[in-house]
Amino acid sequence: MSLDSPMIKASLKPSPTSPEPQPEGRLDHGEKGRRRAPLGGLIGLAAALVAAGALLALSPDGNEPTPPQTRTVGETWPDARRADIPGTLPDGTAYNPAYFLDERTSVGTAPDASGGSVRLVLRAADGTIRELRRLPSAVGPQFAGFTRAGDDLAWAESATGKDGATKTTMWRVGVAAGGAPLQITDDTGDVVFFNSEYDMLIERGRLYWAAVAPGRDTATEVRSAPLTGGPVDVRTEPGAWALSGWPWLVSAGSGQSGPVRMRDLDSGREQAIDATANELVTCGPTWCRVLVLAGNGPARSELMRPDGADRQQVATGTATASIIDVAVLDRFEVLSEDSSSLAQAVGGQRLVLYDLKTKQTSTVADTAGMVLYRGGVLWWSTGDEGQTTAWHTLDLRSLS
Repeated sequence: MSLDSPMIKASLKPSPTSPEPQPEGRLDHGEKGRRRAPLGGLIGLAAALVAAGALLALSPDGNEPTPPQTRTVGETWPDARRADIPGTLPDGTAYNPAYFLDERTSVGTAPDASGGSVRLVLRAADGTIRELRRLPSAVGPQFAGFTRAGDDLAWAESATGKDGATKTTMWRVGVAAGGAPLQITDDTGDVVFFNSEYDMLIERGRLYWAAVAPGRDTATEVRSAPLTGGPVDVRTEPGAWALSGWPWLVSAGSGQSGPVRMRDLDSGREQAIDATANELVTCGPTWCRVLVLAGNGPARSELMRPDGADRQQVATGTATASIIDVAVLDRFEVLSEDSSSLAQAVGGQRLVLYDLKTKQTSTVADTAGMVLYRGGVLWWSTGDEGQTTAWHTLDLRSLS
């Protein structure tokens, strides 16, 4: 099963409103793909509405937009760890980071100098390069689902064979220990990803991911395998689900109007999150994002607990969610605003953080193109004429 879906193909474009530009997802093949298209489509719809909707904020006279007045991250957190990363490797090839271990150390992809292969590399803080994997460009290789626990970094890898079938395999490597990557399994099922940091999880020495269950009835396989390799365990859950913070599943229709469900894999307990007809809800294990609609578009963005408690307004004006994950680190909602004249001039958006702890918003960058987040690190691109020239990082774990 490929990691390449229509939703993910769209995210590969360097659009400032794209919630996740990295190549994560699945390719819908034939009858099975068409049968289950709503699984990714609903998530894509929610992300598009969140990332592209203009939230209108009017001045007291009701006529002019009132731009928010915010401090910068540097002013709010002087000791924040951040860095600027060149958009090319020392050999001049374009580099696309897929996961940051800290603000300077990352794993990402780059072609080789000839363009005949795609490399997965570990780029150290000092700029040195460790090649992890190399696949021919002709097989359309993709690397996705990156997740980490301790020294173990795991990911999914897909490639298309001579017969036209696309095969997905799961891999891991020791970040500090070194050594060659280990293939965990090729028994991956019909893998489905949602551009979330929870697409794959390492828990209790096992790697977990979700797959579409075979058959006509809508069901989701929660698959897992030992990090050291071995037989794959398959647990089938009726309905369309996505992995969330362990041990939770969230309904794959999250982001649509109506009830959103969460299920505890350990206890089997299920919780419904209510929404009115004019609300789109997307949930993680501890916070839900509520997009309140008015007229033909969004009116404001709010956060609340899954039980409806602690509801608070996060954004008005032209603010939109930049990533699909809600309130990362249980604290920060990542937003973009197109109200910056500088951002508009260069085709990007102003990147901001809403802090649930202080209920304040701080500016991360005046202009940003692609915006991504994994494992505590936020990163974004800048460049001219659609050409990425640099990556910039902010380690949210350093914002105390």
